[in-house]
Amino acid sequence: MNYILKDENAIYYECGYSCDNAVYLHLGSEAFFITDSRYTIDAKEHVKKAKVVIDGDLYGRAVTLLKKARVKKVAFDPKEWTVAGFEKLTSGTKVLFKPELDLSHKKRIIKSNEELKIIAKAAKLGAKAFEKLAKEFTLNGFGEHEFTLTHKAKTILGGEGKYDLSFDPIVAINANAAKPHATPTHKKLKKGDLLLVDAGLKYKRYCSDRTRTVFADQGFVFKTVQHFGKKKIQKAYDTVLKAHDRAIQKARSGMKAKEVDALTRDFIEKAGFGKYYVHSTGHGVGLDIHEMPYISSRSDTLIEDGMVFTIEPGIYIPGAFGIRIEDMVAMVDGKAKVLSGN
Repeated sequence: MNYILKDENAIYYECGYSCDNAVYLHLGSEAFFITDSRYTIDAKEHVKKAKVVIDGDLYGRAVTLLKKARVKKVAFDPKEWTVAGFEKLTSGTKVLFKPELDLSHKKRIIKSNEELKIIAKAAKLGAKAFEKLAKEFTLNGFGEHEFTLTHKAKTILGGEGKYDLSFDPIVAINANAAKPHATPTHKKLKKGDLLLVDAGLKYKRYCSDRTRTVFADQGFVFKTVQHFGKKKIQKAYDTVLKAHDRAIQKARSGMKAKEVDALTRDFIEKAGFGKYYVHSTGHGVGLDIHEMPYISSRSDTLIEDGMVFTIEPGIYIPGAFGIRIEDMVAMVDGKAKVLSGN
């Protein structure tokens, strides 16, 4: 298949290198990495299985290569392109550009053994960072607002500059945790608060993703066993934890993604919290923090060995509190294996 890529991670997957200004063309048995002169040295050193082409006019050179190859059809993912960029590319050629949604994500849905090792390493590094974060919050977090706590999380997750982050960490206290994608507020952490942290780091470009919800008291740790001071919170927490564990224990290759989703959703609904479970059970993780497969009630994707995704059920009660417990799993020998090791 002939195809063209613009997304950095999609390009990296093909040739082992990418940058913020590049186009990748795969035409028959040939492949071309087109970039500008700022990246000449790195591209020539790192690009594999593709010819490096240096040109300030990426789209113009792509059109020239398309004409030279005399191809009639080229696949592309509309999600990767701006309208302006795509118009510039297509205005100079009569090639039929065929839209293929999630073109790269579909190719990347099954991870290789090498990718699984890298992702597992990322997950383990993320888990270790959570341990350091708990110590820092215990010693220096009480009395600080969410902005400062989030900054501390970024510093620790990033290994003080050693690692890129998978996304901006979510650090939410009490009612703010009822927002699945909470942003920092001036709410200050005090002993006895509920604290939710969702964060991840990258190792060799591959992402990790983890969420823990804790009872923030002296000496707290980001473990799944937690004891809260209020019965309502404890009941909700225990429900989320049981749903989380149930899905990991019962997920099998050969299931549809929506069947895995049902493992958490049905349990939470039976416990009386169904209307407070407002998102899907999980999502794939790899070079992108969100990629296929999507573990949702609408997905018929067949779960296979080599897939990596999150299990992250949650209960969110507006104005009160939110709880989420998240781990990354890989399907290995038909079963879900937690990649962080704990």
